[in-house]
Amino acid sequence: MILNSIDITLYHASYTIVESVDLAMCKKRNDFGNGFYMTTDNEQAERFVKTSILKSGRDLKFGYVNIYRMIDYKGLTNYEFEATNKEWLHCVCAFRRAELLPNETDKWASYDVMIGKIANDNTMLTLAIYLASGYGEVGSESAIDTAIKALKPEKLKDQVCLKTGLALSKLVFKDAYEVVAK
Repeated sequence: MILNSIDITLYHASYTIVESVDLAMCKKRNDFGNGFYMTTDNEQAERFVKTSILKSGRDLKFGYVNIYRMIDYKGLTNYEFEATNKEWLHCVCAFRRAELLPNETDKWASYDVMIGKIANDNTMLTLAIYLASGYGEVGSESAIDTAIKALKPEKLKDQVCLKTGLALSKLVFKDAYEVVAK
């Protein structure tokens, strides 16, 4: 579990070097809501830089993988999803389409840090089908089971989302390196 790790290295993909994080600049409709997202897998971060540049339509030749050290999680309210399960599925879906799962985001509002698998580009189609009742009624056990099997959770990488200034105060910028777009 990531929460048990002390002095852990985390990676963030970006178009720029991010030495200081401003939560106001972070997207609000990501897997765990508004926050600063990182991973323990630098290769995942490198792939994300390349994918983001391609999707942006901008003529960028490179981006950056920013490297941080998370000192510890002491004094923070944390939640780490232990599995890609109904709870994770509904959390991710709620932050993307809150109207389908009313009040679901409320139960996650108090956390400084959330950790779990990343719903990457390969999972978005599955989530869309689930939310459109393509596997059955949203929330039904059969629809949940079908969606989770389709997600292939064993292939998903992790993500760490820092949601508050208090959480960011435990993050130390170490370095950044350039990743060529192609």
